[in-house]
Amino acid sequence: MRCDELVIYRDMRNHDELLHKMTGLMIDDSSHDGKAIDRVFYECAHQLLSLADSHGFRGNLWHCFLTYLLVNHENSYSRACEIGGFATGTVNEAVLHDMYIFQEWFQCNITEKVARSCAGVVSMVLNYQPSGAGQGIYSRQLRDRINALAVSLAGAARPEEMKRQLTAFYQEYGVGTLGLHKAFRVVRDERGLAIVPIANMAETALNDLVGYELAKQKLVDNTEAFLNGKKANNCLLYGDGGTGKSSSIKGIANEYYSRGLRLIEVYKHQCRDLHDVTALIKNRNYKFIIYMDDLSFEDFEVEYKYLKAVIEGGLETKPANVLIYATSNRRHLIREKFSDKEDRRDDLHKSDTVQEKLSLAARFGVSIYYGAPDRKEFHNIVKSLAARQHIELDEAELTAAADRWEMVHGGLSGRTAQQFIDYLSGSV
Repeated sequence: MRCDELVIYRDMRNHDELLHKMTGLMIDDSSHDGKAIDRVFYECAHQLLSLADSHGFRGNLWHCFLTYLLVNHENSYSRACEIGGFATGTVNEAVLHDMYIFQEWFQCNITEKVARSCAGVVSMVLNYQPSGAGQGIYSRQLRDRINALAVSLAGAARPEEMKRQLTAFYQEYGVGTLGLHKAFRVVRDERGLAIVPIANMAETALNDLVGYELAKQKLVDNTEAFLNGKKANNCLLYGDGGTGKSSSIKGIANEYYSRGLRLIEVYKHQCRDLHDVTALIKNRNYKFIIYMDDLSFEDFEVEYKYLKAVIEGGLETKPANVLIYATSNRRHLIREKFSDKEDRRDDLHKSDTVQEKLSLAARFGVSIYYGAPDRKEFHNIVKSLAARQHIELDEAELTAAADRWEMVHGGLSGRTAQQFIDYLSGSV
């Protein structure tokens, strides 16, 4: 049913078959075998309900499916519009042509023959209510936005209105995998390298981290400059374990997602893939932070040389829409030994060896220190976290219990304080 007439919105990846089957179910044809048609509908219903469960859709699943195809389709128009952009030229006419077809699909109904023989399942598909509060692979905000867009597109009076609503979505959220998710990991298999979304990223906020206000502000200022198109630096967050370095970066990703910031997690052993990763993202309208957690190297490891080349020093300039944020317990990232300072005859140029080890950390323009809290700061963290969890204990009793906890659970740190509060919450 007009699938072959699409100009821009063609090739729906893994969903072409479902689209063809569903549009076929909306054509009355007395020559078709009724049982065969019912069987096709049941297969389609199964796929639509599975998609609703995994993505958090509700209501008319046919409309949600069409909307899902539109917001995920990466093409010349959607990429031009992503995150505040505009498309000019003939492509606008081509998109409007496709919107006429999509409006026809939004307004079509399942044939009376199918509706009569599969009435119960038809009702499920057209009036779906999720079983729980699960949001699926999208954030709650995005899930609700897509569900609302499905209703708006179905109610649009003209294809021009559909195009306007869809364009507004692209400009606000972006398009496809990179647009509709906050965070990603890098995977390489026999098919090559891919950037894969992380569906269950923690909803950490910067305010969740108690203290470290100067450190957080320094990170925020650098990120704001990056998002505003100004000069910004790669950042190294270093210091004691459990002090909130990783939480700060996750908080940044959540805080600035709506402004086009995306986080790509890269592990140390994937440094060789960094050039390929930047090649995949350099021409998109998003801002990307390559996030390297707990980064450190032994002196015999050479992967850091690839990281150095990407940050600064290779022939190819690092794309303007990419920064690297790393966390580490080591200030200089590469293991240092006392022998590096000794005058030993097995190394003719000892100072060169030392400079080589310091050169990686020097390529991070901003270094932010996260130190372990003293006991007073530790108590303040504990009290703040307890208040958030509505734990009502006498202050002296609370801090005394926290002191006993930290002595056998990792020492003074924000992580220890959070673990202590989690323990109390589970014990109440």
